[in-house]
Amino acid sequence: MSLPPLTPEQLVKPRHFELRMSLIFATLFVSLGTHLPYFPLWLQAKGFHAEQIAVILAAPMFLRVVTTPLLTALADRARDRANVYIALVAASMLLAAGYFLPPTYAIVLVVSLALTVVWTPHSPIADSLALSGVRRFGSNYTSMRKWGSISYLCANVVGGFILARTGAEAVPAIIFVALAAALAAGLLAPRLGRPRRASPLSAADIQHSAPTLLNAYFLYFTLGVGIITASHAFLYGFVSIYWKSIGISDTVVGLLWAWGVVAEVCMFVMFTRIFGSVSVATVMLIAAIGAIVRWIAFPLIWPLGLGIAGFFGVQTLHAVSVAMVLIGLQKMIGETVSEERTGAAQGIAYFFNGFFMAVVTLASGPLYDRFGVDGFLAMIPIALIGLALIALAARSAPQRSVGG
Repeated sequence: MSLPPLTPEQLVKPRHFELRMSLIFATLFVSLGTHLPYFPLWLQAKGFHAEQIAVILAAPMFLRVVTTPLLTALADRARDRANVYIALVAASMLLAAGYFLPPTYAIVLVVSLALTVVWTPHSPIADSLALSGVRRFGSNYTSMRKWGSISYLCANVVGGFILARTGAEAVPAIIFVALAAALAAGLLAPRLGRPRRASPLSAADIQHSAPTLLNAYFLYFTLGVGIITASHAFLYGFVSIYWKSIGISDTVVGLLWAWGVVAEVCMFVMFTRIFGSVSVATVMLIAAIGAIVRWIAFPLIWPLGLGIAGFFGVQTLHAVSVAMVLIGLQKMIGETVSEERTGAAQGIAYFFNGFFMAVVTLASGPLYDRFGVDGFLAMIPIALIGLALIALAARSAPQRSVGG
């Protein structure tokens, strides 16, 4: 199906489009780069035990799997997606202020659930705006999106320095201020009107396209990706708490998180040069093995006396267990899914990733409560299941690409 032609208004490039989108990405990822490593520390500081932390982290994941595709589809049907983005950022800032209320378990859980509904769509809507600029005006996506990675990295590092001085009490304030900055940048968002075709991430489109996508190769592959990704749930939920428990400072915790992001970016830069001729199934098998090695190594670093240097070493595997999974998934979709169904493919992959991550995050609380860092060992069989699914995908791989 061909796209309808651009209107005369849509052919006019907004002034400083790339600069304005770069600012949106830069402010968008500060709050995310603070929440992932430091929000569990704040929860622990407020007296929540590991099982409660797991529920507070996991429950929003279950919810956003349903709500995010609906809101992104709504944004595509609005008069202008920028207006929806601004409204969602403003709502996020107001709801984040809920963390300043007395931090009872019920209040924090309700605030987290409400916040995830309006917070999670920020990134896909910003991506949608940027990609419209790529299609209409020939803008460079990576030159805009890189500022999100840079700000995420800075949030990891600077957040660690701030917490070293203030303690975990500062986490809600950092998130609130970061969302306020994102709102200020959002007010400058370029207006592009509606996209020429509604987002294929809607539930209706996914349902329509699913019968042609859920072949054995696609199903095994996306399930494998979701499960390998989910094996990182224990890391995301409890590694900061573990590092603090063995006396590692907030500053170093931030640097360890940032080092994983640096390794991830390096893989994005070098992937084509190193793995450009490797099959996508092989790429994913390497990623799964990298995850397994990572979960074996984590509980051994401190007992073996490898110290902080050992944790930096194992964090380098983020380039394999995370970056290669992200790249491999997109490479598979690009090679085997026709263009008009790529959005539905992304939506199905998003569902698997989100659902399995939520399930394993929920289980990670009792694991950490009972076994501490040895809970990483429970991530090994999860990654092995993902490895087996990728192996099954490799056996059913199509003989040629969709464009072949």
